[in-house]
Amino acid sequence: MKSTVYMEEMDAFTYREKFERDVVMFVPAGALEQHGSHMAMCVDAALTKSMAGATAEALTKSTGGAVQGIVAAPINYGYRSQQRSGGGFHLTGTTSLRGTTLIALARDIVFSLIAQGARKIVLMNGHYENFQFIFEGAELALEDARANGIDDAKIQLMSYWDFVDEETIERLYPEGFTGWDLEHAGVMETSLMLLFYPDLVDLGKAAEPLYRDLPAVLPNYDVLPIIPEYTPPSGCLSSPAASSVEKGVILRDVAVRNMVDAIKREFA
Repeated sequence: MKSTVYMEEMDAFTYREKFERDVVMFVPAGALEQHGSHMAMCVDAALTKSMAGATAEALTKSTGGAVQGIVAAPINYGYRSQQRSGGGFHLTGTTSLRGTTLIALARDIVFSLIAQGARKIVLMNGHYENFQFIFEGAELALEDARANGIDDAKIQLMSYWDFVDEETIERLYPEGFTGWDLEHAGVMETSLMLLFYPDLVDLGKAAEPLYRDLPAVLPNYDVLPIIPEYTPPSGCLSSPAASSVEKGVILRDVAVRNMVDAIKREFA
């Protein structure tokens, strides 16, 4: 079998052997969400799994194998897409979880990993709306662990885009940066998809009139029921037109380097 950092691709005995060394477990949390007409709907889960994999590989390499990075199977569904950060859960294709369901998933997965022997866990988020729910699930998993006599587990929560530094943002967004919430299906996600999954991107479809009125101009509040007219016709919140594989490489390398540094700092 091939050498891999992905838990689901390992046989159970290889997985167990890795715990003879220092292990950092990664749990990617994504979503199944529309990303316009130019990208597949698996973006959040696929990118988070790939970014977790790249980070696990870099961590393992940087420690000479003393620390083993392992990536658990991703959470492929996420919390309800919000209109101001994902276009909205009213859009066909976006298939969402209730907050309580996502909390329960994160709790059960993390506690199961702890029960298997994992003590250093990174919950890597790739869907803007997930964060507080996976945070709650992580805390509940730690409470479960302590109730079972395990008090040495530690969890680090991160969203990979938060590790793209200001210098890189200025370099990649020379005309101005609108913020990560409006980057839904924009330059960052599209560039990373062009790098990792080019067969799931067709920039030729990112054209007028569907892709007009970008970046989106939305109210600074939420309304329920959702008012569909507030969401741009494409479902995207910023234009992917300036995306490229080269930008994907830059985004991956900067984020992975900074995430590895953060992981080493917390799990030294």
